[in-house]
Amino acid sequence: MTDDVSDKLAATFLSLLQGREGERHAVVLQDFPDPDAISCGYAYQLIAEERGIETDLIYGGRISHQENIAMINLLHIGLTKWGKEPIPADLYQGSIFVDNQGTTSNLVDRLEAVGVPVLAVVDHHALQDRLTPLFQDIRPVGACASIFADYIDRGGLDLKTSKPEHRRLATALMHGIISETGSMITALPLDFNSAAQLHPFLDHELLVEILHQQRSHRVMEVIRLALENRVVREGFCLSGVGYLRSSDRDAIPQAADFLLTEATTHTAIVYGIVTHSHEGESIHGSLRTTEVALGPDSFLKEALGRMENGIFYGGGKSNAGGFEIPLGFLSGQDDTELSQLKWKAFDEKIRRKFFLKIGVDEA
Repeated sequence: MTDDVSDKLAATFLSLLQGREGERHAVVLQDFPDPDAISCGYAYQLIAEERGIETDLIYGGRISHQENIAMINLLHIGLTKWGKEPIPADLYQGSIFVDNQGTTSNLVDRLEAVGVPVLAVVDHHALQDRLTPLFQDIRPVGACASIFADYIDRGGLDLKTSKPEHRRLATALMHGIISETGSMITALPLDFNSAAQLHPFLDHELLVEILHQQRSHRVMEVIRLALENRVVREGFCLSGVGYLRSSDRDAIPQAADFLLTEATTHTAIVYGIVTHSHEGESIHGSLRTTEVALGPDSFLKEALGRMENGIFYGGGKSNAGGFEIPLGFLSGQDDTELSQLKWKAFDEKIRRKFFLKIGVDEA
């Protein structure tokens, strides 16, 4: 993407905020926010604050990954979780979707129900066609954080090392870029440029502390189950890990990352049934790949299809993807025998769909 195009996108984005002093915006993260999304939300918050706009960084799921918790606590980033309660009318005058396009947030319908207009969508995943914003910037870059760093560099915010919140922001954005690009392995030119622009403002000690959080015992147990249950066919590694509490949901992508390190594997898919205390059960899965030609977004969409409302069960970006399949009527607490039967049925169904997509025998 040329500098002229980047200049135009940044200028259009920043002009969208002009004349909105006194408004309050909902900055919508995916239900299970990752460092990229959190850092983008924080960037928008500080950019908007400079223009007299209040913001809430909102999500509808849970934060359980140890690095994400450390990031929020150490960098003093405030997030607001909306449970099942309705969002009050007139609370927000606009919404901004960062690192997602509404397909991975259960807050979209509630925001639409109270007439909150979608002002902007800024993302780096494949186009999802769920929202109709006033402004849209969807670029195939390594990290969405790189887009916000580019906005900052092109007039969004005058970073100063003397301001603690600016140092925290630079640290958050750098963490978002590092985590989303596999420590810069899959980074593209904008990601490298953004990292270079952020570097002078970093709090290096905080970044190291965030990046070196130890895995919990439960995460290690899920990785063990993923190793034990894995099936490898022609470079694809599939593994079901059974039932998980919602607080352990972030162990699934960590297990997929781990399985991808096996020498014979170019694509790892890990999934399990996540039990939510008040919202039933759903199958959550993560895909990680080093196969450039795979295309996680189209792969998951073609393998798993859509819900009745037309929304795809899964999607992704250049080297990763995720999916969520609500169990609906079949959700709920069952006795041990029935739970095992239910898991076996869904495990076989998921594997069959992926094997069919891959074009290999199940045996």
